[in-house]
Amino acid sequence: MKKTMHGQKDLIIIRGGGDISTGTIHRLWQAGYGLLVLETPYPAAIRRQVALSEAVYEGAAEVEGVRAVKIENAADAWPVIGSGRVPVLVDPAGESIRALKPAAVVDAILAKKNLGTTMDMAPLTIGLGPGFTAGRDVHYVIETMRGHRLGRIISEGSAMPNTGVPGVIAGFGAERVIHAETEGTLRNICHSGDLVRAGQTIAEIEDGPRITKVPAAIDGILRGLIRDGYPVTKGFKIADIDPRYAELTNCFTISDKARCIAGSVLELVCAAEIDRR
Repeated sequence: MKKTMHGQKDLIIIRGGGDISTGTIHRLWQAGYGLLVLETPYPAAIRRQVALSEAVYEGAAEVEGVRAVKIENAADAWPVIGSGRVPVLVDPAGESIRALKPAAVVDAILAKKNLGTTMDMAPLTIGLGPGFTAGRDVHYVIETMRGHRLGRIISEGSAMPNTGVPGVIAGFGAERVIHAETEGTLRNICHSGDLVRAGQTIAEIEDGPRITKVPAAIDGILRGLIRDGYPVTKGFKIADIDPRYAELTNCFTISDKARCIAGSVLELVCAAEIDRR
């Protein structure tokens, strides 16, 4: 049956293609749903090796068997979906949502605020993390903070507010995440999967003639690093270090957090009885 651009009963649109969003994309794709991912022109995923947003830069990206392909307009989505792949469209404002009339919209941008998702975009709308209120902005909110409530489905109210402090792994919290001390252009010295030591320079930030070194705060595995050449601002999150040396493969697979959140999204989609591809 030929797919149409209006009243599409089996299309799910995912806003954002970062590593947490990719967990949801992977789970829904494995369950047989047709997906379209909307991204910005310059995604800033840290865990790029497990983020399908990389298709925006490379034209295509693959994570654990799911292959994403960049498309130039919404009409190109159907043949990509029909071939078993996931189309990625640069559409940060979500302008294509109104025309496509999807069965569901999942806001997985994780901006800690709502960047324009509304309940009337689809029969089912889901917001991941803080910034959304279930029953007002979206139909459901999924808790994204590590801990006892991670993955909880919220039908009334909001997720826990952003604390700015990463979840604790092997006794380390804030130390795991590296932020830019100044603005400029990031130049990578290390790469994802590298073993690093506290104080070791993992990148540099160029601001004209000034070069600012970016040191690792702890020993561990460099789990993620912003793309080389990316323009960063002061305080911008640029790297993630995992203190568990034995967990090298974690750098290249979807995280437990992403999978937990994805399971909750799948639960809501199944309950909505959305048609599969």
